[in-house]
Amino acid sequence: MAQSPFLRIGTRGSALALVQANQVRASLARVHGVDETDIAVEIIKTSGDAILDRPLSEAGGKGLFTKEIEEALVAGRIDLAVHSSKDMPTVLPDGLGLVAFPKREDVRDGFIGHKALTIAELPEGAVVGSASLRRQAQILRERPDLKVVVFRGNVPTRLEKVSNGSVAGTLLAMAGLRRLALASHVTEIIPADRFLPAVGQGAIAIEARLADTRTRDLLAPLNDAPTETALIAERAFLALLDGSCRTPIAGLATIKTGRIAFVGEILRPDGSESHIARREGTVADAVALGEDAAAELKGRAGPGFFQAA
Repeated sequence: MAQSPFLRIGTRGSALALVQANQVRASLARVHGVDETDIAVEIIKTSGDAILDRPLSEAGGKGLFTKEIEEALVAGRIDLAVHSSKDMPTVLPDGLGLVAFPKREDVRDGFIGHKALTIAELPEGAVVGSASLRRQAQILRERPDLKVVVFRGNVPTRLEKVSNGSVAGTLLAMAGLRRLALASHVTEIIPADRFLPAVGQGAIAIEARLADTRTRDLLAPLNDAPTETALIAERAFLALLDGSCRTPIAGLATIKTGRIAFVGEILRPDGSESHIARREGTVADAVALGEDAAAELKGRAGPGFFQAA
């Protein structure tokens, strides 16, 4: 009779998702002194992976990349799920929680240009591809003359579309490109204070059943406290704004010597208007800081802000 795996990890099947799942598997094997082959990686196809012909915002939002994986977790077919934090809805199924956040990677966006190497160098009316409403809005705020088109597919597919000239350029997360060893394709790294990143960008989130104390104890050594605190603040901000990939929202918390500096931003989809709120406080105030920044922006923007102008 075959021996049961030490742990069973659920993940999407994209190249980036598998790299992240295998990083978690390697870390678990190392800290617990088991062979990596004793930890199973189960590929689960999600609704988001199957929808390539329209924006995810029209098909149901962020949960499309997590629904089937969370169903497997609830059913006990896997012990933990490895996600990109920015794909996670703010409301999780009953009994599930984000229980560990490994140390965060680069939070910035990278521009990959076909001929123009920077956004500023793009010719008037050039076509830029992006699947992110946040990036679309930020691009149009900076260059309202550009044409932004919806750009789906995995990272290698998007890079190929740029290299063959289907679009003049695209923006991708530096973290994913670094994890895939593809950062050399970046022609301009965008500072985070210029294009504030998506909530959770650069961070891996590990989800488990809250009642599964064995798995939670095994995952505890992988958690990076500053990353967890930053994500708590960012997700509190997003939750109060009822954020999903239907709305252009950005947020970033940084932790230094026990204090948080948080900045959040909301934008009109066409980039014509944006509002920023900043907060600072202790790590114990993570939730309150995120929520307070969100409340300020809600009040300043008014109803109907996220409808295209």
